[in-house]
Amino acid sequence: MPASTHTVTNQPPPLTDYDVFSADAALVEGLARHVSPEHADEAHAELAALGREAGSAQAQEWGAQANENPPVLRTHDRYGHRIDEVDFHPSWHRLMDRGVAAGLTDPWSRPDGQVRRSAAFLVWTQVEAGHGCPLSMSHAAVPALRKEPSLAAEWEPLLSSRTYDHGLDRPAAGKAGAIAGMGMTEKQGGSDVRANTTSAVPLAGEGEYALTGHKWFCSAPMSDVFLVLAQAPGGLTCFLVPRVLPDGTRNTFRIQRLKDKLGNRSNASAEIEFDGTTWARGVGEEGRGVATIIEMVAATRLDCVTGSAALMRQAVAQATHHAAHRSVFGRELIEQPLMRNVLADLALESEAATALALRLATAYDSAAGTGEQAAQDRAFLRLALPAAKYWVTKRCVPLAGEALECLGGNGYVEESGMPRLLRESPLNSLWEGSGNVQALDLLRALQRGPEPLNAVLTEIGRAHGADHRLDAAVKDLLTQLSDLDGIETRARRLAERLALVLQGSLLVRFAPPQVADAFCAARLGGDAGAAFGTLPGGLDHAALVERALPVA
Repeated sequence: MPASTHTVTNQPPPLTDYDVFSADAALVEGLARHVSPEHADEAHAELAALGREAGSAQAQEWGAQANENPPVLRTHDRYGHRIDEVDFHPSWHRLMDRGVAAGLTDPWSRPDGQVRRSAAFLVWTQVEAGHGCPLSMSHAAVPALRKEPSLAAEWEPLLSSRTYDHGLDRPAAGKAGAIAGMGMTEKQGGSDVRANTTSAVPLAGEGEYALTGHKWFCSAPMSDVFLVLAQAPGGLTCFLVPRVLPDGTRNTFRIQRLKDKLGNRSNASAEIEFDGTTWARGVGEEGRGVATIIEMVAATRLDCVTGSAALMRQAVAQATHHAAHRSVFGRELIEQPLMRNVLADLALESEAATALALRLATAYDSAAGTGEQAAQDRAFLRLALPAAKYWVTKRCVPLAGEALECLGGNGYVEESGMPRLLRESPLNSLWEGSGNVQALDLLRALQRGPEPLNAVLTEIGRAHGADHRLDAAVKDLLTQLSDLDGIETRARRLAERLALVLQGSLLVRFAPPQVADAFCAARLGGDAGAAFGTLPGGLDHAALVERALPVA
């Protein structure tokens, strides 16, 4: 006789077999807003197909398997030969294969390419965030390589390929596609890359060098090629380091160990050594290494914003889905006023992050062109990007924690997927410069001339008069900017306020009135507490939650 004590009731069904893209109203509307009308249908169809795959049980299983089976370092083969390889679970390669095929390394080959790529990155990395790291670096390497046209001609077609061709069995020239990583930070320097001690000695061949030194963090060490910084005779310089040399032999690339990380466990991060025989090519002028690689850093910072928006969206989707199917005290959780306040607040934060990420991506598309608008968007990015990177990535951690709590004890269990989201949530705040670095970069942008601030104020000004709380916040921001006394001490506050005003201006212009009203009341008007779930009364909480529910 079957046991009757283990009947499962009042548990939500798995959030699976849904369209991650089409179920995200903020993303769908943002794409339609930023993609030119003649390409809108094509972009929507591409993202809906990717969204259905991202929401499938198969893709979700790949994400779980890639994290349950983290990469393994093999320094030597069975005979004692040094090989310095990292083995990944097959699910990692499946995720990479689909991400590359979806164009996540290629914003260059189609109109509105960056915003379409960013939208796809936001969709696909909800499956699993770790493999977003090499996808991000591969796309971001291209602007830096363009500082050296001969290298760009060689590597750009491979890095922007739609084919994932992994393995170190042959030179990149013989492959259908390539992946890029980077190594900048060292033990003694961290974010202060000018303190790097890795040295580069010129060789007989033009533009060729031999490197000696170490890198404390090298992301994705099984990539085909890396951008690194080292001290050349002319100063700190950017270099291209391939894993396999043109003649088919392995370059000297000693992997000392893999980092045991809080999150991002599917992705390998390594400590590496160059022993004086490591062959490299110079990228850009000697002594201009930071200026060269900053192109890569800027693009990956955009992905930090987008990646955090993706984590937020997935956390909100899981929380609202659970609440819609879980009954407590005679009503579904989603109908309980206090829980609805929490969910509405989380949804508001997620939508604001998505809106800002897409606006930044659109500026990248424009900035690649010529003319007055391109120049204005380049200036806009110099100020808006560090502010967004600072604020959006910082909001990811508390949001993930609160979303986990919405599932109660179920959310604390690994099988729910919420612990993985929570472990991943701090990463983007650290990667490519922590909060202080972003705040100081914002100050540098302000100090170098009026163009960045003018560009940001022009953007914000498009919403002038639409909401008195936004107008007051802009006035307060200008007051803070006019006071230079102790401005470095207040740099974080300036970054926060600038990001919030940018988000508010976007939501006032483009979001439904209920969303804009809630944001201006809680984020700009100060009518909310410090924790999520403290939105003021009188707002349409139910409308915010319904908009965020992952149904399509």
